[in-house]
Amino acid sequence: MSDAIVAGLFNRDGSNILNPIPKLMSVQTESTSATNTVNGQHHFKITGYTLAKGMGIGKYIPSDTFTVGGYTWAVYFYPDGKSQEDDAQYVSLFIALASEGSDVRALFELTLLDQSGKNQHKVHSHFVRNLQDGPYSLKYRGSMWGYKRFYKRTALEASDYLKDDCLSVKCSVGVVRSNTEGPKTYSLSIPPSNIGQHFGQLLENVNVTTDVSFIVDGETFAAHKLILATRSPVFRAQLFGPLRVKNTIGINVEDIDAPVFKALLHFIYWDRLPDMEELTGLNGKWVSTLMAQHLLAAADRYALDRLKLLCESKLCEEVAINMVATTLVLAEQHHCFHLKAVCLKFIAMPENLRAVIQTDGFDYLKISCPFLLIELLEHVASIGEHSAIFSTYPNNALLSGNEINGRRVKQRLL
Repeated sequence: MSDAIVAGLFNRDGSNILNPIPKLMSVQTESTSATNTVNGQHHFKITGYTLAKGMGIGKYIPSDTFTVGGYTWAVYFYPDGKSQEDDAQYVSLFIALASEGSDVRALFELTLLDQSGKNQHKVHSHFVRNLQDGPYSLKYRGSMWGYKRFYKRTALEASDYLKDDCLSVKCSVGVVRSNTEGPKTYSLSIPPSNIGQHFGQLLENVNVTTDVSFIVDGETFAAHKLILATRSPVFRAQLFGPLRVKNTIGINVEDIDAPVFKALLHFIYWDRLPDMEELTGLNGKWVSTLMAQHLLAAADRYALDRLKLLCESKLCEEVAINMVATTLVLAEQHHCFHLKAVCLKFIAMPENLRAVIQTDGFDYLKISCPFLLIELLEHVASIGEHSAIFSTYPNNALLSGNEINGRRVKQRLL
């Protein structure tokens, strides 16, 4: 091959024409690291302060656990202090990591609330000051942040922080989280799902395409077989199973009130609870509680598990003297174990037990589920002040239902 031909196979930069060297391109990328806190609060009310004194240095009263940032926390109050060297001259207050974790970085705030209305709260906070060494790091479960000398006891007992033998503490936790994100190539605003609204409009327009109706207490409710069957296995068997009803117009429904069945259909179509006062035309918190009781039973009857849990949650929030006994019976009959535990704990409290025993609901409990009295006695015994309670009541008061001095509280039963 001649020199001229060889020379012609190369570019001026020396690259081969037949197999050129690719030209390098400069690619620039970017990402962003964001560090922030996931914040949460817990209100801890400490009643019976004078009775708690003298329990011993290093012994504490715990709050209920609460979750912030994926970790479980608790507040520990030491009436006689945490340190032997202080000789019970100070109360101690700490926030503790109550779940498994290592090197959990967090900000904390402990606030002893002024109960005089002057808002002169005692605050120890990470949130409002610069941290030279960064957030506090908790190494393992049981690690704590707080103050051994949170407040001098003599000063505390003469202050506005103690009212009616009660202290009120607000705890704030901010768990530090970091995440790294690359650039977004698009940004679209996506509306929330409105499928529930569409199904709800089907229920409101009952004259359109309905193919099944129910008669409840003389009131007629129209619906759609496919929707009912999709949401409830009981309706599916009733409308499409081997033993399905032949006439789907005017199916009689027994042992359920019309407002409750209406609320049941509302949930099936809308996937949320209706406004109980608006639905019934009645006012008062008892309306919401009573409807939740009946609706829980209906949800169990038609195997609507999510509705049953919503009602159970609502009843846990609305537990009260007049209706707690019937709610306990309901929880037992429909296997609502969390609701049952909440009711037993509420009734067993010394300040509630006397009033609950005097309600008609308690008489209903003794007749319908007498074995629950044994569990209630166990809860009363576990509280620690049961000796004082049983010195007030005859030993067989819970079991016999004897009248105690005082006026009975009338309650409408289920």
